[in-house]
Amino acid sequence: MTRKAFGRRTIVGAALSAPFLGSAGLGSAGWAQGAWPTKPIRIVVPFNPGGAIDALVRVIADGLTARLGQQVLVDPKPGANTIVGADIVAKAAPDGYTFLITTNSTHTNNPTLYAKLPFDPAKDLIPVSLISLGTILVVVKADAPFNDLRGMAAWVKGLGRPATYGSWGIGSSAHLYGLMFEKALSGPSGGGLYSHVPYRGDVPALQDVANGTLDITWASPTSAKPQIAAGRVKPLAVAGAKRSASMPELGTFAEQLIAGFDLSLFVAAYAPAGTPAEIVSRLQREIKIVITQPEVAEKMIAQGQTPVGSTPGELAAVLARETPIWADLIKQSGAKVE
Repeated sequence: MTRKAFGRRTIVGAALSAPFLGSAGLGSAGWAQGAWPTKPIRIVVPFNPGGAIDALVRVIADGLTARLGQQVLVDPKPGANTIVGADIVAKAAPDGYTFLITTNSTHTNNPTLYAKLPFDPAKDLIPVSLISLGTILVVVKADAPFNDLRGMAAWVKGLGRPATYGSWGIGSSAHLYGLMFEKALSGPSGGGLYSHVPYRGDVPALQDVANGTLDITWASPTSAKPQIAAGRVKPLAVAGAKRSASMPELGTFAEQLIAGFDLSLFVAAYAPAGTPAEIVSRLQREIKIVITQPEVAEKMIAQGQTPVGSTPGELAAVLARETPIWADLIKQSGAKVE
């Protein structure tokens, strides 16, 4: 399979070198500086509570609460590869009190993966900030008889059935990683067959790996570390252009088996279209301040997230650049919603 790879450096470079496009024309000329916020703010997270993105957003929300003087509430709304939660925000009042923090799947994957969406991510959600770049691990049961990808491929080859691997939904970034994984590790020179099992988040998939009902899963460091510490699962490799700062002892795909396996996830904030530009700009600035505070940045890195904090225009430029790459990967992989 031919693919166009991109990694942390590509996305960061695009974000930091892009011209500021802003969100002009989206706000109200009558919005008064300092008038927002006057009541609690809701951030919808389209993933399970307790999962990696939920944990990340709660750290950010605590910092925003302290800076904005109003409670910033995290509202998990998982389902349909982020569509359930994103749809809520896309149809919310554009008054500056409802926002979305999600992964790139909402904008880069779903429009190609689904024949019809209940909203248009490009039109109904406006960029606020590229918050961070993420890390994803390959995890297996702790007592698995191998400790690296080559050993896993040999084990699967002699398994006598397809090895099952989990993701956080059909068409999710983890599913696409898995399809690349299958192509790289199966076949005459690889390690047997693989079968995808979609979950509503990486936490339940990790639990099934620990229980022995799932062979392999993709997961974030945040979700995997408690299970690793408890001796129930073990990580084999990290996807990305370089080792994760949160787990520097873990080798990359390139170091172990597959050169160029350097796709990265990213996490970003959005507002309903029509939200005043001044509010969007203020929230972006506050997010940037919060995630660059040493104690918050340290927590994010421990969770496998590299802080960025781009402007709305820089996030828009990243989406314009990366969406066609993900769309091409989806088409090449043949991923479809079941």
